[in-house]
Amino acid sequence: MKVAALIVAGGSGRRFGAAMPKQYLALAGRSVLQRTIDVFLGSAEIALIQVVINPDAAALYEACVTPNPKLLPAAAGGAERQDSVRSGLEALSPHAPDIVLIHDAARPVRDPNLIARTIEAASDGGAIAAVRMTDTVKQARGTAVTETLDRSILWRAQTPQTFRFNDILAAHRAASGLALPDDAAVAERAGIPVQLIESTDGNMKITTADDLVRAEQRLAAPQGALFPRVGNGFDVHRFGRGDHVTLCGIKVPHSAGLLGHSDADVGLHALTDAILGAICAGDIGQHFPPSDPKWRGADSGMFLQHARDLMIERNGRLLHADVTVICERPKVGPHRAAMVARIAELLDVPQDRVSVKATTTEQLGFTGRGEGIAAQATA
Repeated sequence: MKVAALIVAGGSGRRFGAAMPKQYLALAGRSVLQRTIDVFLGSAEIALIQVVINPDAAALYEACVTPNPKLLPAAAGGAERQDSVRSGLEALSPHAPDIVLIHDAARPVRDPNLIARTIEAASDGGAIAAVRMTDTVKQARGTAVTETLDRSILWRAQTPQTFRFNDILAAHRAASGLALPDDAAVAERAGIPVQLIESTDGNMKITTADDLVRAEQRLAAPQGALFPRVGNGFDVHRFGRGDHVTLCGIKVPHSAGLLGHSDADVGLHALTDAILGAICAGDIGQHFPPSDPKWRGADSGMFLQHARDLMIERNGRLLHADVTVICERPKVGPHRAAMVARIAELLDVPQDRVSVKATTTEQLGFTGRGEGIAAQATA
């Protein structure tokens, strides 16, 4: 399967207010556009990269972009973004890619997994990066509020927006002359199903001067400004009716279950709090309140991945995770390897960065009396 990236860099950046379009401004020593290109050059999935530019900025483009065998000659953009995307798709057409990722030049995405996830999902139509809406959203006429919208069904669209190439090319050709907000809207008009792939605010778009400063700060840590942080977490759940307990993401047969609003996974809850503590992001209850019915019976792996994503947004890198399960029964040893593998999978780290161990309290206290299970973790 041949996959191409189409980077849209034809904008003038009027809202930014700089002397040149924002995609050509320096970001930690390289242009914003080059940093965006670099992300796709570093992805093993991407075979070709097509950039679309304003022809008037050709000299700027040549001055700030380094040639590469994957990088095709720049295509000329149009008056509107939709015109520029169509122009870039036409330029890619002779190369016959199977899949194309359409991406904003001013969004130097940091997460290479996001690229892979949209490619995988696009095999069924289209897939776009998006972030769940967390703020309360008001609909207004002028400055007068007319309605409060249900944020639980609202998402903020980002890029990449990824599609089967022939489908999105045909859709853009059919939508020529229309004013649609993004490529997903073009696809929707053509009846192409579009999936949302959850992203993070780390996939930010540089729109203002403040955004450029924030992007500089995000890039600072990988250039050598990393420093160690340590967090710890502790959690307890009591036994109740059931035939298994969930520990560190693994269902372990037992004569009782654990009581909790979610799946009561003490190991993952403790580790989630350890990561949140290391990045000074509160505790698990702040992010997933037990009073919220949406988390009833939830897989605690979601909580751990949320903490991981917050860490990545803050330029963090997990070096080691250590979990200790405290109970008399069930025995953890037979399931230890599976628990390590599951935590490593959730955190997207090698298994040699994850430790799971168990201990008892010599039949003392509530764990010794078999009333429940505790866990502590360090990240």
